Amino acid sequence: MTVFRLLDLTLSSPVENLALDEALLEEAEEHQSDPVLRFWESDRYVVVLGRSSRLLDDVHLDACHADGVAILRRASGGGTVLQGPGCLSYAFVMPLNMSADLCDIRSSNTFVLHRLAKALSLCQPGVAMQGISDLAIEGRKISGNAQRRTRNALLFHGTILYRMDAEVIARYLKQPKRQPQYRSDRSHREFLRTIDVPVEDVKKAIAEAWHAHTKLGSWPSARMTDTIATVLGRSIVREEHHCCEQEASEAALHQSSDGARIHSGPHDLRQR
Repeated sequence: MTVFRLLDLTLSSPVENLALDEALLEEAEEHQSDPVLRFWESDRYVVVLGRSSRLLDDVHLDACHADGVAILRRASGGGTVLQGPGCLSYAFVMPLNMSADLCDIRSSNTFVLHRLAKALSLCQPGVAMQGISDLAIEGRKISGNAQRRTRNALLFHGTILYRMDAEVIARYLKQPKRQPQYRSDRSHREFLRTIDVPVEDVKKAIAEAWHAHTKLGSWPSARMTDTIATVLGRSIVREEHHCCEQEASEAALHQSSDGARIHSGPHDLRQR
């Protein structure tokens, strides 16, 4: 039986919380440390893009800027999510040699999500894995998940909606262009739901399922300065690139439109 160390720790800012997940992965990669289960919940809304997500496709930028909602990019794949109050975030950090089921992305999803679904179903019946990396109740999503894999370790992290309103999500996130088949192009309001279980009971059920009864003695605080800089650098550079792409596209469209008018001007005059 593999025993996980428990770290129930929310740091003071969204970027610090993303960075800590990555710092735990770095620690596991370098030192083959014990598996860790971490819980955290941001005290403010933050949009978090997957490693390859497109900002302009996924995010209502005007709403984020108006409300002061930060936009960050994590190291793992998966889609864009809104994290914040009412959304429990969790992370499993484990060595890849812990189980043969961790050999690739698909089998890792099955290994973790079936175990999570079984644990959560003890609190609320009907939780099941859906799509590639979701948990749902009666076809409505409560949890999305993603992975970051290194040579020797795995960061598997996700979210569980327990109190966050789908209308808030719709304010900041667009309807995704890439969707799991079971979504069937439903709106956020139609597709998402919360689990009807107190958050402390959710955490207890997950910790029990992963034998996470002993608290992690210390977390890799010494890594945080560099890891925070990495998260910020990844977020700022990629978002500036996407915004430049949008500006270039709009400029090209404007020039094309002007060119069409200039070209047609003499013709129009002659027709008169």
